[in-house]
Amino acid sequence: MNKYKLQGLSCGNCAREMEEEINKLENGEGSRILYNSSKLILKDGVDLQKVEKILSSDGATIVKKSNSESTVHGNDEHDHDHSHANNDRMKILLGISTVIFLAAIYVDTQLDNIVPVIMYLVAAASSGYPTFIKGAKNLFKLKFNIDTLMTIALIGAFSIGEWKEGTLVAILFGVNELLEGLGMEKARKSMEELLKVAPKEAILIENDQERVVPIDTLKEGDLVLVKSGQKIPSDGVVSAGKSSVNEAAITGEAMPVEKEIDEKVFGGSINNEGVLKIRINKEYKDSSLAKILHLVEEAQETKTPTEQFINRFARYYTPIIMVVSVLVMLVPPLLFDGDWGSWFYQGLAVLIVGCPCALILSSPIAIVSGIARNAKNGILVKGGVFLEQLGKIDTIAFDKTGTLTKGHPYVEKMVVYDEESFYHIAGSIEKSSSHPIAKAVMEKVSERDISYTEPEEINTISGQGVSAVIKGNEYKVGNEKSINFILPTEVSENINTLKNEGYTLVIVSDTEKVLGLFGITDEIRQESKGIIGELHLAGVKNTVMLTGDHSKTAEKVANQVDLTEYYAGLLPDEKVSKVKELTKSGKVAMVGDGINDAPALATADLGIAMGKGTDSAIETADIVLMQDHLGKLPTAVRISKKVNKIIKLNLSLALGLKLIALLLTIPGLLTLWVAILSDMGATILVTLISLTIMIGEKNKTIES
Repeated sequence: MNKYKLQGLSCGNCAREMEEEINKLENGEGSRILYNSSKLILKDGVDLQKVEKILSSDGATIVKKSNSESTVHGNDEHDHDHSHANNDRMKILLGISTVIFLAAIYVDTQLDNIVPVIMYLVAAASSGYPTFIKGAKNLFKLKFNIDTLMTIALIGAFSIGEWKEGTLVAILFGVNELLEGLGMEKARKSMEELLKVAPKEAILIENDQERVVPIDTLKEGDLVLVKSGQKIPSDGVVSAGKSSVNEAAITGEAMPVEKEIDEKVFGGSINNEGVLKIRINKEYKDSSLAKILHLVEEAQETKTPTEQFINRFARYYTPIIMVVSVLVMLVPPLLFDGDWGSWFYQGLAVLIVGCPCALILSSPIAIVSGIARNAKNGILVKGGVFLEQLGKIDTIAFDKTGTLTKGHPYVEKMVVYDEESFYHIAGSIEKSSSHPIAKAVMEKVSERDISYTEPEEINTISGQGVSAVIKGNEYKVGNEKSINFILPTEVSENINTLKNEGYTLVIVSDTEKVLGLFGITDEIRQESKGIIGELHLAGVKNTVMLTGDHSKTAEKVANQVDLTEYYAGLLPDEKVSKVKELTKSGKVAMVGDGINDAPALATADLGIAMGKGTDSAIETADIVLMQDHLGKLPTAVRISKKVNKIIKLNLSLALGLKLIALLLTIPGLLTLWVAILSDMGATILVTLISLTIMIGEKNKTIES
């Protein structure tokens, strides 16, 4: 496939029609015009001259070709967008037309001859000649789009002597076209700014020599130097140096992250101070940033169900309006003795109402704005369809470990019977273990200033824990099964209390008595409760936890974070069954880490992974939270709901204004300028309302 950058692509309906024509060419099947990003994708073998001819018929041209999928996004310094020059030229022509039009109105009141007529024609031609040329060509092809309709309407208006109104319609239509182009350009620029975060060059270190190279030439294992203020070229590991790094391009988080030797870094993040040497472990095209940018770029062009409906509707809307126009011209004079001139004029006005541009524009600006705003917040939405879906979610199911909790155990409660021996024995046995629970115990024990004794013998007992011989005496650190003597009532009661409170037990004992108990739990993320509350405020009705942990632990977490439901003791396949069950009563999103929860993520209506840029998270889910917490999930939900509301409002305005215009034909009050104003008003409102998504509310982010 060959990819081309276009300019002058300002009409969504025209883009659809041109795509259909290109697909009819030899080898043209499967070609696509990406209206949102102003790009053209062609197969090999398509006659480029014929393609350019089709594009030029609607004022679009090819300005750049890019065949490489691995081309660095936004880095081609020669990829200039000249659309602003076209807009400036259009503004000048509209200004000249308006001045001539106003002068013609004045002259018309002073002179009763051909001079004002010529002035009206010059004003109309100045602002509307591209439309007339395209419309005339379309008439010969019997192709009826907005240019054709406008050309017919203007010829008709001038033929019955409506010079003033015809000229006003031409000028207003030019203004409408300009505003439509500016609105889409604004949304595209927002996305393009996002794509410019990719670095361009890197300082490669070879044989102790430094040289600047393009980042797409870097290979795995290369050593690069990153100075203060420079972007890290690709994913890698710090080989030398220490600095704080701004990872906002990946995670959306403004706060810098401290990086030392052996710590991972992401391509596109910025070195704040000092100098870092980084060992590249991924070529740029495989880096987290490249994948994110590629997915964001592709996400612009996925059609939502609403957009697909609008496109289908637009195919039939214009022909239906043309039929209505003919009926308006013929039925009243033939059946009700109406005036032919008046009803011919009304029919021309109806033709202008047939423009579907405002309808076509009601969705893409909102979708692109929503995807771009989420991406800036570190929320990767893989397509408009998923953005729309998120706004409809009424139930969110969460995995527990690593999602609502931090994913690593810690000691929250202790019961100590022999303080001196308890800490000493626990530390001596667990200090060399890499087990997460042993680390949690050591973290607690190390808070006290005590010495440890090297065990003379140490053994792991499957399903029980660890036994060790220290100074000739046997000790155990494990669960209840490790105890082989009768427990005193007090100890039994304490064990049962801790179990009922949802703790995992670690019992330290010798051969005759229990020295103490550790109550271990997975620490709940500080922000979890606030996030659940925000989700409920954002319109999510049910928040559910699905976990493999036992019921008491699940109950404790659910109560602490105010979940509406929880289901414990679930195996991976049982999580899938539970998600299927939940989807029967509404739209369900599943939130997990993108690895263990992959089946449940795939089963839900929407899969949301959190992973701070990990490959598995990016590849698994429909939406990726690039942070390692849920802090920005409520923001994503709010943005999605706002996008959905705005699209509905846009459709209502676009159709409502056109319906009002059509109803004005019944009493014979529809005029040419009212007809064009109905479409222009809809275009202006649809554009401005959609762009409010980019400014939106200030992010309410809860961070850990």
